[in-house]
Amino acid sequence: MTEGHAPTYTTRLLTSETWGDFAALVEKHNGVWGGCWCMAFHPEGVRNAKSPEDNRTAKRAHVDRGTCRQVLVYSGDECVGWCQFGPPAELPTIKNTAAYARDLDHLPDWRIGCVFTASRHRGQGVARAAVGAALEAIAAAGGGTVEAYPEQSEGRPPQRGAYFHTGPEDLYVGFGFVRQRKIAKWRWVMRLTVPEPT
Repeated sequence: MTEGHAPTYTTRLLTSETWGDFAALVEKHNGVWGGCWCMAFHPEGVRNAKSPEDNRTAKRAHVDRGTCRQVLVYSGDECVGWCQFGPPAELPTIKNTAAYARDLDHLPDWRIGCVFTASRHRGQGVARAAVGAALEAIAAAGGGTVEAYPEQSEGRPPQRGAYFHTGPEDLYVGFGFVRQRKIAKWRWVMRLTVPEPT
C-alpha cells in the first residue's frame, strides 16, 4: 500500500463458492472468539455446540441452505473481514434480549450481526467496507429499517476486539445510524432507514 493512500477493498457475498475464503480467515483466527464461527446470531446460537467443529458444520449448513447473509471483504485475493446481516428471523439471537424486548415498538426489517476484521488489517477501513456493502445489499433487497447493536467506546477504557464483535458505535454513526435506546451499560440499539434504490 502506498503511503498516504487508503487500501482498496472488494466485497463478495458468503456462498458455497466463497466458503473456502471465509473458512481460511476463521481458521487463521482460531475459530474466531472461542470457536464461534459467526454462529452466535443464528437461531441455534452457540450454546448447544459441543465444539468449534459443531459451529463450523452448522455455519456451512446455513451457507449451503441460503439462510446466511454475509458480506466478505477482500484485500486482493485474501478475505480480511465480514459483516453479517439478515432479517430478525434469520438472526434472532441477540444479546440483552430482556432489555431489548422491554421497550420494543416493532421489529426491524433487517439486523446487522457480527462484524469481524483480520488482526493484521484492523484500523484500515475493513469494517467500514463490510457494513457499507451490507447496506447496499439491503437496499438492493428492498431496503427498510436496519438495526445494529454496537458497543459505545466513548467514555470507557480501551477494550479487546471480542467486546466489539458488533462493531463500535462510531462505525454506524458514519453511515447515519442513530441511537434508539440503550439495552446494556455500553450497548445501544441503533437504527437506520435504508431506501429501496430508485
